[in-house]
Amino acid sequence: MKTINNLGNNIVKLRKVAGITQERLAEQVGVSVSAISQWESGVSHS
Repeated sequence: MKTINNLGNNIVKLRKVAGITQERLAEQVGVSVSAISQWESGVSHS
């Protein structure tokens, strides 16, 4: 799904601009590192 891939790309770009790791983002958002990784790669479990 193109929208999910675009969202994942935006998360990666913004995370890198902010200079934070997936681990730090996961802590800030309150989700697992695995969730961040899945979001960034466009994996969706609906």
